[in-house]
Amino acid sequence: MSYPLTLAALAFFLAVIWGDPLIRLLKNRQLGQRIRMEGPKSHQVKAGTPTMGGILFITPIVIINLGLNIANLLGFTLIGESVLVPLFALLSFGALGFMDDLAGIRRKRGDAQGLLARSKFPLQVILAMLLVAVMYWRLDIHSIAIPTIPERIDIGWWWAPVAIFIIVGSANSVNLTDGLDGLAGSIAAVSFASYGLIAFLQGQVWLAAFAMTTVGALFAFLWFNAYPAQLFMGDTGSLALGATLGVVALMTGQWLLLAVIGFPFVIEALSVMIQVSVAKLSRRFLHRDIRVFKMAPLHHHFELSGWAENHVTQRFFIIGILSGMIGIALALA
Repeated sequence: MSYPLTLAALAFFLAVIWGDPLIRLLKNRQLGQRIRMEGPKSHQVKAGTPTMGGILFITPIVIINLGLNIANLLGFTLIGESVLVPLFALLSFGALGFMDDLAGIRRKRGDAQGLLARSKFPLQVILAMLLVAVMYWRLDIHSIAIPTIPERIDIGWWWAPVAIFIIVGSANSVNLTDGLDGLAGSIAAVSFASYGLIAFLQGQVWLAAFAMTTVGALFAFLWFNAYPAQLFMGDTGSLALGATLGVVALMTGQWLLLAVIGFPFVIEALSVMIQVSVAKLSRRFLHRDIRVFKMAPLHHHFELSGWAENHVTQRFFIIGILSGMIGIALALA
């Protein structure tokens, strides 16, 4: 495990070194976060905080993994070819998130035609289909690992639509969770660490190295994103992290455990689905606007219930750690 942990430390130092220059650059470019007027009023003070902070952790992950792959071409055996798949997920979904963040900032200034949900979602599906095609035909991945059953079960082409759903669902779940200082980054770090350990125990050292590199880079991001945040990851980071987490889960074969390891992400997404569905149905059939939560996603509900922002983050982080522990235990069962 020394190799993945060394890469994690390297990623941390590479990312944390250029954190302050990146923040100054984003401020100079006036690339600040837009705060929803319907959100908690306490968040209005965050308006203008630099966003697109996903660049901070994406950059060292790409540099390290591309560097190791170049070393492979020169005859060294430092990393596996399969790491290029989650790397592509990170870059492609990060680029999509970057365009969305930029469109949002330009909409605020009134000088752009931004990315709309009806165009963003199909693009996510197309990217997921490309990733799934490579994993299915190039890496020969189409099985599922079930706890307590020693042998993996090959589910054939049924794996493909499930995999697309996992990648897109994971990307949007992390995106919805990214609403409080340190929240999405800390839970994502725990999830990647959990899958990194699972990959290592399964003999997938190169995948473990990629996952732990991501953890190290996320720790550097949290250095600047901890309350009160100097930098937000934006869609640039959240979509990239979510899609990549889904890909890593699929590559370990333990994707059934993603709902356990990423439990905080799951409940955040479910809270939005429940809130929207109940509101629409109540307006249609009862002519009333019924809300299950004070506000969705769920972290805002707890804020409006009187929890301090850092308490919400810390408690969700604790749940994330427990979820990761349970997920690893199930993977070893």
